[in-house]
Amino acid sequence: MSSANQARVKNRAPAPIQISAEQILREAAERQEQHILDPIVKIHDAEEYQSHLRDRRKHFEDNIRYRREHIGNWVKYARFEEDNREFERARSVFERSLEVDVRNPELWLRYAELEMRNEFINRARNVLDRGVQLLPRVDFLWYKYVYVEEMVGDIPKCRAVFERWMEWMPDDNAWMSYARFEGRGGHWDQAKVIMKRYANTYPSTRSFMRFAKWAEYEAKDIDLARTVYESSLVELEPEESRQARVFGRFSAFEERQGEYERARVIYKHAAKLFHLGQEPKKSAEGAEEEEVPQWEQDKRNELYQAYIAFEKKRGDKAGIEDIVITGQRAEYEKRVTADPTDYDAWFEYAKMEEENEDAMGQSSSSNNENKVREVYERAIGNVPPSMEDKQHWRRYIYLWIYYALYEEMRRHDLDRASKIYDACLDLIPHSKFSFSKIWINAAKLHIRRKDLVAARKLLGKAIGLCGKERVFTEYIALELALGEVDRCRSLYTNYLKAMPHNCRAWSKYADLEKSVGETERCRAIYELAVSQSALDMPEMLWKNFIDFEIDEGEGDNARALYERLLEKTGHVKVWISFSQFEGTEVGKGIDTARETFKRAHDQMKDAGMKEERVLLLDAWRVFEKTKGDAQSLANVDGMLPRRVKRKRMRTDENGAELGWEEYFDYHFPNDEDSNAGNLKILEMAAKWKQAQQEDSSSSEEEDSDDE
Repeated sequence: MSSANQARVKNRAPAPIQISAEQILREAAERQEQHILDPIVKIHDAEEYQSHLRDRRKHFEDNIRYRREHIGNWVKYARFEEDNREFERARSVFERSLEVDVRNPELWLRYAELEMRNEFINRARNVLDRGVQLLPRVDFLWYKYVYVEEMVGDIPKCRAVFERWMEWMPDDNAWMSYARFEGRGGHWDQAKVIMKRYANTYPSTRSFMRFAKWAEYEAKDIDLARTVYESSLVELEPEESRQARVFGRFSAFEERQGEYERARVIYKHAAKLFHLGQEPKKSAEGAEEEEVPQWEQDKRNELYQAYIAFEKKRGDKAGIEDIVITGQRAEYEKRVTADPTDYDAWFEYAKMEEENEDAMGQSSSSNNENKVREVYERAIGNVPPSMEDKQHWRRYIYLWIYYALYEEMRRHDLDRASKIYDACLDLIPHSKFSFSKIWINAAKLHIRRKDLVAARKLLGKAIGLCGKERVFTEYIALELALGEVDRCRSLYTNYLKAMPHNCRAWSKYADLEKSVGETERCRAIYELAVSQSALDMPEMLWKNFIDFEIDEGEGDNARALYERLLEKTGHVKVWISFSQFEGTEVGKGIDTARETFKRAHDQMKDAGMKEERVLLLDAWRVFEKTKGDAQSLANVDGMLPRRVKRKRMRTDENGAELGWEEYFDYHFPNDEDSNAGNLKILEMAAKWKQAQQEDSSSSEEEDSDDE
């Protein structure tokens, strides 16, 4: 507790003197002690050499005395004696170190390497023999021992060392090393016997798989490898043999050997045994019958993917499609079972079945057709839970649409598609909400069936139950395509009764009358439209009305419409359009256009609309550039304002001051406001400054002349 309290920092305030990292590094570099190199010793005779050896040995002995258990000191000491060709002393150092830590395998290895470097082979053998007797579970001592015997060419003794090693039941790599040693010597029969001993000693999937791989790649004995694979499926315990990697490697082996039918049989057996591509079966209580660990499940998935790849390379089209579709069906079944209202999963499921049916082509049987219909029937059976919320139905109705399109486009069964639309319309609660696309698609289907009467009845019913704008537009487009103008007029009348505020409907009705040459009816429709109290886009309606009068050459009517529009709104765009109209051939001419521009400018000036005046003057200037002369353009340029930067207090919603902000204001030449005096003072100050600069430049010129 005391040490914890002492380590806790209580005062977290910044230190009064801050020290940067750069300062710390600089001070550390300045205070670093200079590295002292060891003196160079030059030896001139044997006496000095012996004296040097005594000093170095005393140094090593002191280090050993200080840290007797540190192995590095012993190794350095022995290396020093070896460098000076004092082999007996080096051996003595190692023997002394072994007395300190006799079970340190690193010491035995260094000791043996000392003898091997100096070609004392028998001594190295003795050291390694002592080491493996004392530490028989340390593999690298055995590896070094057999390496020494093989390098000197003593094969019987090397084999004897391996046999001694195998008595201790080492790991897999030791057995593989023994077999490869016999293989390097050309004794393949003995190597096979060793691998069989290895498989019998460790009867596991790992040992059998390594045995089979060794037989295939190193021993080149295909029959032996096949026998090992078959034995792994028969002789091993069920928990060992029923592993996906066994079947995967066995089938891959047969495929490499060109035995494709054998590989297919293995894959099919594994698929049946492990239920590849399917969900794990569950018992009645809901628990899985076989608990499969995750790593084994991953291996089974890899085996299934390998099966698919094999069928793609070696199988026929039917086999490939069957294996792929089976897995995809299992995945989609899992998704739709978990959430029946996951309509995206149903879409993908049905699309997959349709693509499978197309891929089968002429060989597509009624079974495939029934699968597609079964998926759609199951999908549309999952009605959204809420009959009040339309949001849940937005994706659901597309199942009906795709189902009907499938029957019409793929199966060419128009009657069944019509029944699907009728069933969908009966299911939708039209008193709560409806979908115009269902009505329209059903009506268009009746038209493709050449049943115009049924299409008209359905669209009339849709107007009564749904009443959406799209239903009216599609019905009108149908009648217009048939040339039934009177029906179109009747539909537009009902359309505008239901939606009198819809400017688009008024414009299209007027365009219809204009297209059939009924100018007076078109004008009457526009008059009735602009007289409505509420419109969603009145500017579009007025513009179309004015454009209609201009197209008809009725300039007076267009002018009257502009005047009526200006009584409702004084928008700058209306004034600009009015002025530009007067400058056209239908208008009264350029002078009238200028008067209109002047009239608009005066009204906006009185209303204090500076931004709008700027827009108006810009449009006026463009007009004068196009149709005016230099004098008129100069007059308009003289009316253009100057932009001035000013400050104002910014406030919030409650009126509290938030601070000053800058903004741009416009100063028009002909305006007389409260800021005119300030602007005149600024102009006078600018003129005074310019005069001062001129006086200073003239005085400098006089001084230069005097010199």
